[in-house]
Amino acid sequence: MDTKYTLEDLLKLMARLRDPVDGCPWDLKQDFASIVPHTLEEAYEVADTIEREDWEHLPGELGDLLFQVIFYAHLGQEEQRFEFADVVDTLVSKLIRRHPHVFPEGTLESRGAAGSKDERDIKATWEAIKAQERSEKPLQEPRVLDDIPMALPALNRAVKLQKRAAREGFDWGDVGPVLDKIEEEIAELREAIAAGDTVEMEHELGDLLFAHVNLARHMGVNPESALRYTNQKFTNRFNYIEDRVNDSGQSWQTYSLEALDSWWNEAKRKGL
Repeated sequence: MDTKYTLEDLLKLMARLRDPVDGCPWDLKQDFASIVPHTLEEAYEVADTIEREDWEHLPGELGDLLFQVIFYAHLGQEEQRFEFADVVDTLVSKLIRRHPHVFPEGTLESRGAAGSKDERDIKATWEAIKAQERSEKPLQEPRVLDDIPMALPALNRAVKLQKRAAREGFDWGDVGPVLDKIEEEIAELREAIAAGDTVEMEHELGDLLFAHVNLARHMGVNPESALRYTNQKFTNRFNYIEDRVNDSGQSWQTYSLEALDSWWNEAKRKGL
């Protein structure tokens, strides 16, 4: 069996890429801010690979995502802020602290029973520990929503905001009022459209999207997963229409929307 590269090799590779003399020009130009878009892209590629159950290529995509962490850690080391060992130490310490039911003595080696193993109790303990951690952060009095990152995709951030608020009791008890809220937001969006107020249209559309995220949460549905599924369904059906257009030898402009829509319905009947 061939010897495989190790994490130590990856750290050395990163150092070489950032070497001022013979490193990579592109890597040398990067900083914390410039690689954030690449990090987000790599995270989505991991999610896409898992959704497609493309297990053959998942290690490669996970490697690309890991490289982002390595890159940030090396930048931190260059600026004498932190290094990769600090990233690992912080993570392991936090996970041990948040899993007292697994590590009862607060060390990696500790074993044995320590409280309930019920999933609801574990989640409650996890959230209590996170709340304690937030309260210990310096600079200012912690607020409930403070540590939900602004840089999250808007859909994911909406879910987190709603879940955090719900834990404080700011939530409807069932799905009925959520549906009423959606109808209310639709009416307000219609008013903005009728008035031709583009700024208000954007605001009301945002409110409507937020209300739909709330509906998904109350239904126990992940809105990101639901939308990704629908995106793929749309892609499959549109591809079917495109194939029919190409098979005909005609251009898209030859066909009316009704004709294209009939192929859409045909694709739908085929289960695409």
